[in-house]
Amino acid sequence: MKKLIFLLIFPIFLFANSKILIINSYHKGYEFSDSIVKGIEEVVYPYTNIDINTLYMDSKRVTSKEYFSNLEKLYSVQLKNREYDLIVAIDRFAYDFVLDVHEKFFKDKPVLAVGIENFYEEKAIKYGVKDKVSALLERRDLKSNVKVIKRLIPNLQKLYIINDKSENALHTEPLIQELFEDFDGDYELIYLKEDDLESLKEKFQVEDENSAALFIRFYKNKDGKLNNNREIENFIDNSKIPIFITDSIFIKKGAVGGRIVDLYRFGKASGEMALDILYGKEHKVIIFKDLNYVFDSKKLEQFILPVSVLDVDYEIVNKRETFYDKNRGFIEVVFKLIPLLLFLILGLIHNIYKRKQTEKELRQRIDFDAVLLNAIDSPIFWQDEKGFIVDSNSQFCSLLKLKCDQIYGCDEIYGKKLEDFSSNPNVLLIIDVLEKYKQNKKENYEFKFYDLSGEKKFYLLKQEKFEDKKSKTEGTVTIFTDVTKEREVAMEKQRNRQFVIQQSKLAEIGEVFSSIAHQWKSPLIEITAIAQELFYTRKCDGCNKNEKEDESFVKDIMNQVTYMTNTINDFQKFIMPSNKKKEFNIYDAVKSVLEIINHNIKYNNIKINIDVKDDTKLNVFGYKNEIMQSFLNIVNNAKDALLEKNDYKNRNIEIKLFNENKYLVITIKDNAGGIDEKSINDIFNPYFTTKENGHGIGLYMSKVIIEDKMGGSISVKNVENGAMFTIRLDQSI
Repeated sequence: MKKLIFLLIFPIFLFANSKILIINSYHKGYEFSDSIVKGIEEVVYPYTNIDINTLYMDSKRVTSKEYFSNLEKLYSVQLKNREYDLIVAIDRFAYDFVLDVHEKFFKDKPVLAVGIENFYEEKAIKYGVKDKVSALLERRDLKSNVKVIKRLIPNLQKLYIINDKSENALHTEPLIQELFEDFDGDYELIYLKEDDLESLKEKFQVEDENSAALFIRFYKNKDGKLNNNREIENFIDNSKIPIFITDSIFIKKGAVGGRIVDLYRFGKASGEMALDILYGKEHKVIIFKDLNYVFDSKKLEQFILPVSVLDVDYEIVNKRETFYDKNRGFIEVVFKLIPLLLFLILGLIHNIYKRKQTEKELRQRIDFDAVLLNAIDSPIFWQDEKGFIVDSNSQFCSLLKLKCDQIYGCDEIYGKKLEDFSSNPNVLLIIDVLEKYKQNKKENYEFKFYDLSGEKKFYLLKQEKFEDKKSKTEGTVTIFTDVTKEREVAMEKQRNRQFVIQQSKLAEIGEVFSSIAHQWKSPLIEITAIAQELFYTRKCDGCNKNEKEDESFVKDIMNQVTYMTNTINDFQKFIMPSNKKKEFNIYDAVKSVLEIINHNIKYNNIKINIDVKDDTKLNVFGYKNEIMQSFLNIVNNAKDALLEKNDYKNRNIEIKLFNENKYLVITIKDNAGGIDEKSINDIFNPYFTTKENGHGIGLYMSKVIIEDKMGGSISVKNVENGAMFTIRLDQSI
């Protein structure tokens, strides 16, 4: 606790009876130095145990050696027997003076130089005060201001840099020299210092939207005559080209603005440094970098400068007064009188106000209900007890393909019955759907519909009774819920489920067949061994004829056994489902399928012709075995159709492979008379079959494999004397 109390009162003891002497280079009333002094005092005055004294040198108006000599004599009287803990020198004249008299008046006292642009350590060493001097440098940002000017005036042709010939101006010369060294030549850069204020006024009296000026200072003409701030303000304000500035003196006084040194904030930073020095912190030289972008609203409007294009934070001052600003007094009086006026006229306007308010609320409610209903994706409409349409939302109008307003729906149908639009086929479909729904209201009724773009939609229909107790009317609300996405998801799940089931079945068949194949291979090997043993054990002298017959017999047995073994192996590979997609040759897949069913095709006298167009790219990426199964389904269907034709001598299947754009196209055409037109659009549906013992899954699975699993397409159409299936496989995948 004692330690905490000590920390709280330590600054008081540290600053006890501390004294600061501010030596101002200029006279009282000069805005530059007065703003800095004000900032210092703002920071230091709260410390009641710190005393501040300010001396003015007036070096803006008098700079002779005789004056400074007499000033030193005057200060020797004023400062006699007075001790200061810190000397603050504002600007270069005060700093140079303090260095000259430091040994005499301020020996061993710390010095804080503020407002100077450059700090030369050699100078401090020369006067023996290197370890005593701290400085806060006022560094003008000329480069950033030039960038701002170029951004605000894209077609800039001339840029004037305005500076005078004073000693202070010499310290800014290096910054101006850097501008000329970095100059890119896109415009004319002109340096004005060998001039006077009157000639500058005359020079900038001609309007030029492609010219601008950067004002640094111009307090002295080339003949040494001093210009006061009011004269400079008048010159800047009346200039016909925009003038940008580097410090805060002329903001709100005619200048456009720029990246400026705010002298008051600069003074506050100086005050903080002064406290640090009194705390005993070691001296340091700091460049004041807390610059900000400030622009005059009236000047931006005068020169049409789009300050919003700047990608920096900026402040706008001198904004135009609003109506409230201009009439603040009158408005405040009116507001004070409003309660009295309201009491006087409230009785007269009460009924009108209530009626208007009710109408407004009703309109708002109607608009809100309309927006709310139209925000619902489901088509909705109301009918009264006689079947007349009372209201609807815009989605219902779209369902009927009628023109409608996005807020108030379709006026065309209000007060009418659906039957009044019997010429509209969409309305007839809705009427038919409603009739079917009435037969079984316990369940939602689902129906298909084609929207304006021709896309098929699925809707669920639901009706509910409504009753308006105020108007004592009742009717029916009909809601059509769009379940297209849900149906698509369900159908996709069904297709995937069928694909998985089919693969599972094929895998099981493959495993069973593998077991059968394994069991068959052993007897085949035994048959081969017996045949060979029979052949060799019957060899005898003089039995050449029998040996040749036996050799031929054994050879035939061996060929048949080899063929059976190869067929078992091929079918075993074919029946097993693919684990992952891979690249394969479609022609090889087709040939493999035909090899498997070769005897069946040949036995039934069916001729299969394969035509591969020249230079056809035959490789695709996907599931080889599944494609083979799809192809087998189509060929088997063609075979069954040909067998039903009973034309034993004319049974043909033509298979063509060719490229079309990025697709590999496979067509399978037969001459079995074609597919019944009533059935052709349904043959790819699950469980649909035209065969007596068919299961209706083969072509459906073919469609799932080709379209969903391989990103292709399959279609069928009747051609001359037969049907043709077309498979398209994307080779760019």
